[in-house]
Amino acid sequence: MLSARLVQFANEKPLLVLALPRGGVPIAFEVAIALHAPLDVFLVRKLGFPGQEELAIGAIATGGARLLNAAIIRSLHLPPEQVEEITGRETKELERREHLYRGDRAALNIDGHTVILVDDGIATGSSMRVAVTALRQKNPRKLIVAIPVAPSSICKQLQRESDVVVCLSTPPDFYAVGEWYREFSQVSDNAVHELLDRAESQLQQPPS
Repeated sequence: MLSARLVQFANEKPLLVLALPRGGVPIAFEVAIALHAPLDVFLVRKLGFPGQEELAIGAIATGGARLLNAAIIRSLHLPPEQVEEITGRETKELERREHLYRGDRAALNIDGHTVILVDDGIATGSSMRVAVTALRQKNPRKLIVAIPVAPSSICKQLQRESDVVVCLSTPPDFYAVGEWYREFSQVSDNAVHELLDRAESQLQQPPS
């Protein structure tokens, strides 16, 4: 369904589809295949509150970009040194995963490209917003955020920060991304690697 909404951008060459791992990779794979475009990952790590990792105090992305939620940090009374400790730990994990997913392949060039940035859905928006901030520094020609489901308030915020937002559904009662999927099992590291390999192989074949 998301691919069908994005076909209008298929001729905007050079075109690149980027996925936020891990959940965004299966969605982005379908988009990349439909648009016959290269697929890569753009890594973002949520900065979770210790003991309640699902509660995001911010996020980091490849290249050193970081976005902090100052209001949440204040309300939780988190000292700066603890924020830095969390950032350092998640930076190491981000670097580990980048090597795991790509192996020896270099990141694809973003400068001058139309970039479609895909995730499986958005809850707080921290991960997607830090990804948009980081990608802007890499000079894409156009930055398109594409998601199946998200709160309308987050979509409006992203519309101010990106060039285009394509979102299939903005339900008024939104609690978790997984509620809007029939099957929402965790995507493994091996599955991410396999989908990147399959996308690269498909790209070498002529479009149908």
